[in-house]
Amino acid sequence: MAIAAASVVLVVVGAAGPAQAHEATAGLIRITHPFATPTIGAATTGAAYFTALENTGAKPDRLLRASTPVAARVEMHTMSVDAQGVMRMREIEAIDVPVKQPVTMRPGMGLHLMLIGLREPLKVGSRFAMTLQFERAGPVEVMVVVQAPDANKTASDAHMH
Repeated sequence: MAIAAASVVLVVVGAAGPAQAHEATAGLIRITHPFATPTIGAATTGAAYFTALENTGAKPDRLLRASTPVAARVEMHTMSVDAQGVMRMREIEAIDVPVKQPVTMRPGMGLHLMLIGLREPLKVGSRFAMTLQFERAGPVEVMVVVQAPDANKTASDAHMH
């Protein structure tokens, strides 16, 4: 694990701008485009996502925890809509990152990182650091970009906390 932690590299690619594509790696885990949605009003909770977590190694890994200086704590959540159309969210212990099966996150669906106790509102175009701790790959710091949800999504897809 020391080798994996020592090999953490942050790579920024793409054109300049608040929603530019960017990625980081932790060992054999590629973290593509970490982003958060802006908060509304005086909300003290927010949500962060990744376009993909991709494990290029030969053994599964797990995201065990995350932290950021912009929030008191970060929880890993899963979200689903039940048969009656009610959105249900629950905290989970870890996010599995299987071999060669990208894990995707997007607003209004499935997995996300819940930012609890925000110290200030999340505004479009701002950025903040987040540290992710993987079971095998170790720690990595990523830069999270705050961006508006895709305007082409339905209201349920644009779910914000």
